[in-house]
Amino acid sequence: MTPAEQVHLRILRIVEEEPQISQRQLAERLGASLGKTNYLIKALLDKGYIKAGNFLRAEDKLKYAYLLTPDGIRAKLRLTRNYLARKEQEYVAMKVEIEGMRAELAAQDDQG
Repeated sequence: MTPAEQVHLRILRIVEEEPQISQRQLAERLGASLGKTNYLIKALLDKGYIKAGNFLRAEDKLKYAYLLTPDGIRAKLRLTRNYLARKEQEYVAMKVEIEGMRAELAAQDDQG
């Protein structure tokens, strides 16, 4: 999974949970600049993974809501599967490394 795919997955997950999140709030959650967040949102809009809808707030100001499209839901599932598979592989590799280190320490303890 590429870094771009990782951030796309994060955005899709956040938007699904909080469709009325502002780009500024999303930028804070991502730890990214507002400009970068705008660029990422535009990429997801262009791919058809999300759509932006306008609605009126109580104080009569226009605000956006981001909604996952059916393609966006499928993309989120695919990216989640890929992310999970990679993390499971990392977990197995780390477990093997830890077991090797424990064996190494045990062998050194037996010698000393």
